[in-house]
Amino acid sequence: MTAMSLPRILVTFCLLALVPATVLASGEGMHSLVRDIGICIVLAGLLAIVFVRMKIPEIAAYLLAGVVVGPVGAELVTDPANIETISELGLILLLYLIGLEIDIRKLLDSGRVLGVTGLLQYPLCVLFGVGVVKLLVWLGIGGDLLADGYAPLYVGFVMAASSTLLVVKLFQETFQLDTEVGRIALGLLIFQDIWAIGVIAIQPNFAAPSPVPILLSFLGIVVLAVLAVLIARFIIPIGFKWVAKRPEVVFAAAISWCFLIVLLGVNLDLLTNWVFSFDLHMSVGAEMGALIAGATIANLPYSTEIISKVSVVKDFFVTLFFVGLGMSIPMPEGGDVLMLACLFVVFALLARYVIFFPLLYFSGLDRRNAMVTSVRLAQMSEFSLVIGFLGVQLGHISDSLNSAIIFAFVITALLTPLLYRQADVIHDRLSGVLARLGFREPPSKEADEGETYSLALLGFHRITSSLLHDLKRDHPELLENTLVVDFNVNIHSKIASLGPTVKYGDLGNPETLHHAGVDRAQVIACTIPDDVLKGTTNRKLVAAARHVNPDAIIIANAIQLADSQALYEAGADYVFLQRVEAAHAVEEAIEHALAGDIDEHRSAVEARQGKWHLREEVM
Repeated sequence: MTAMSLPRILVTFCLLALVPATVLASGEGMHSLVRDIGICIVLAGLLAIVFVRMKIPEIAAYLLAGVVVGPVGAELVTDPANIETISELGLILLLYLIGLEIDIRKLLDSGRVLGVTGLLQYPLCVLFGVGVVKLLVWLGIGGDLLADGYAPLYVGFVMAASSTLLVVKLFQETFQLDTEVGRIALGLLIFQDIWAIGVIAIQPNFAAPSPVPILLSFLGIVVLAVLAVLIARFIIPIGFKWVAKRPEVVFAAAISWCFLIVLLGVNLDLLTNWVFSFDLHMSVGAEMGALIAGATIANLPYSTEIISKVSVVKDFFVTLFFVGLGMSIPMPEGGDVLMLACLFVVFALLARYVIFFPLLYFSGLDRRNAMVTSVRLAQMSEFSLVIGFLGVQLGHISDSLNSAIIFAFVITALLTPLLYRQADVIHDRLSGVLARLGFREPPSKEADEGETYSLALLGFHRITSSLLHDLKRDHPELLENTLVVDFNVNIHSKIASLGPTVKYGDLGNPETLHHAGVDRAQVIACTIPDDVLKGTTNRKLVAAARHVNPDAIIIANAIQLADSQALYEAGADYVFLQRVEAAHAVEEAIEHALAGDIDEHRSAVEARQGKWHLREEVM
């Protein structure tokens, strides 16, 4: 497809779409739901192709598609409720997938950081938002729109929560959901969703707030979680075992489990009414029910298969979610709405720096991870749209203020991919200011003048974790003379327990290598690929290591085939590619399989390296 043909296709589509719905549908009797979904998907897909080509986030394409087909645009969608219903399915399936990837043990390992920040961040941000509105009114800004008595409170709610949909999608795409930042971000999102559910529960009672509805909402979540755990532990494994060899049935069973828990949570009041003969108002929202459904079967051996299959369906519905959001974008009634939306965005971003970051830092997270987590959560939540909509229905805020909230959400949604990618750069640029404000990096010990190392490992991730396990088994004496330089202080104690010397250091700063003692290492290895490294690349690391230690043997990691030559030119002595190493292992397994002795080969590998699920590694 040429660049010139894309505009022609778009124009042709728009001309066809302007034909009345009855004409398009009369020939085949097409249902309005099918037609509306078809129009949204076609336009969203075409715009996404153009936007990706222009290096604009595809989210913008989906939102624009919604504007074009919605009431503000050409009014091509006859019933916006159709798309809203379908998009809700996307949110449910996304949260189901999030639940499947939740490792409760890893979340608990975050302990104090997650507990303190999760409990305090939301209410502090609400207070921050209230203060912002008071300041704006005092300055004479947005007086008419912010005149409603509950406006400060609603602005606080908008600024307090981040988007689960956007953030988790980006973490999944970059395979960083299991990193320290990914786990902390996911944990905070769960806390925020619980806070938001509590807000929605008491919204009708703002005039006379009572803690009872909140407690009952939390009780409903606990009851649903307990029921799901019991069923998942004693019944679900049996059913999945029956259909394990039928992947299509595994998918159907997984989806049915998701909606079983969702329906059970939504109708929990009917159950309590039947058992106790009165309504306890403990019903659980569909999104939280989906999260619980996923988390309760996350440890089943079939979870990977479920994730891979549900992801395909989820992407379809999530596309419609953003198109539906685009259809809900109103026509601005005046410049005040857009100005207020921009101010909300500015103060929401500021809240991440003055509330999120200090809480994470002082509760125990190192400076870089605290800043990166805060920046990647710098957007507004889908729940803010729900809270704003209910606020209008209850007469708490005006339609104009709700429009400002919607525009603010859209702006932060468009900024999210850029902020996600630049989070480490933002930390590096602010490092001097942060240090002067008292936010310091963990102390990096100077190497003793005569201290030398046989091996220096630059950075610590999955490959390094497995490498330490193998060295402990095959060369335990080497670990006592190994140096690990990494900025994730939360795993330093686990690494040190295996024997190596661990030092904090930002690999993006060449001075770190000298001060840590890399200049006195016999062998230097970086096993982290460029797409995981932060603030540097393997090529820069090799060049810096060669500069501080001209005599060392340097081993580096390459992703692309062409990268290997560049690394050798930078000073590497050996370059490995994970894809090539993995292909060699698979080729060897295929050869044994064709020779009819795959069982013997597996036994030999397990005798040499151990069974994968029994390996005890740092990561």
